[in-house]
This record gives sequence, structure tokens and C-alpha cells, in this order.
Amino acid sequence: MPETRSQITLCRRTRKPPGRENAFQVVLSISRNEEDRASLKGILDSGWTVLAKSTVGSALSLLRETPIPIVIYDCEIPSGAWGEMLDQISLLSDPPLFILASRLADERVWAEALNLGAWDVLAKPFVADEVTRIVDIARQHWQDRHGLHITRTRQRMAANGSGRLPATGT
Repeated sequence: MPETRSQITLCRRTRKPPGRENAFQVVLSISRNEEDRASLKGILDSGWTVLAKSTVGSALSLLRETPIPIVIYDCEIPSGAWGEMLDQISLLSDPPLFILASRLADERVWAEALNLGAWDVLAKPFVADEVTRIVDIARQHWQDRHGLHITRTRQRMAANGSGRLPATGT
């Protein structure tokens, strides 16, 4: 299934791929289900960029070119098992956090996914609060992993002109 015109337009509008400093608000959805992709975009509409790919090959091409912190993978994609996708992204120099989306998100699927290295599992149909919670925690982990909070703190201190943190006690 080819990418939709809106997906192609979205990718063309992104002039420069996000670097680590501004990539942490990007989610890659790998799904052939148009309703699921629309649901994710609706849930993550404020402050997030949701890129959508419908094939494993197109998703891997994008991931090799662009640092994307979070991948939400629909386990119902027939071409290639999600475990194989997880193996492929683990070979990247800066692998994203992998979230499996499944209509059968029971304890067995959750345990298998986590044991193989997935970040978490989302049940479908998506529930806004759950998606937001899991994606926000994953984003925070990505930031911590890349030391982005340290960089921003240093930038604020430099802008303040103080060069050091304010005293907090006796």
C-alpha cells in the first residue's frame, strides 16, 4: 500500500530532519490502518509531529536517515513480524523506543514484547489518556538518555548570565 498524499506532503514539508535537540516530539506510526493513524494524530495533535508509514521498508529507510525517538508499531502488519522490526531497529546507531500496538494487548503479548526489548504495549483502539501517558514517559526517557535536560539547563544559565545555579539553602 503506497503512502498517502498527505503523508508524502508532510514529509516534504519537513525541510530538515529533526536533530536530537528537536526530535524528541516526533512519533513514527507504522500501520496500514488509516483509522489508527488518524486516531494517533488526533490524540498527539498538540506539540507532536506524527509521521506515518505503512510498510516496514519505508519506516526503516526513514529511521536510518532521521533520529526519531518513538516508534508505534501495529502488530497486525502482515509483512514481517514485529519482533523482526524490533531486531532491525536495535541495529540502528540510536534506536528509538519501540511501542507495540495490538488489539490483543493481553498479559502474554505485553510480557513477550517487554522481554524482547519493546518499551511498552498500547491496546487498540487507542485510549487518549493511555497513549499520552505512555508517549510522554517514553519522550522523557529519550530526553534523559540524550542528556537534553542538561543542555537546556546550561543554555538557560548562560542566558541568565549567572553561569551557575542559584543557591538553595543555608
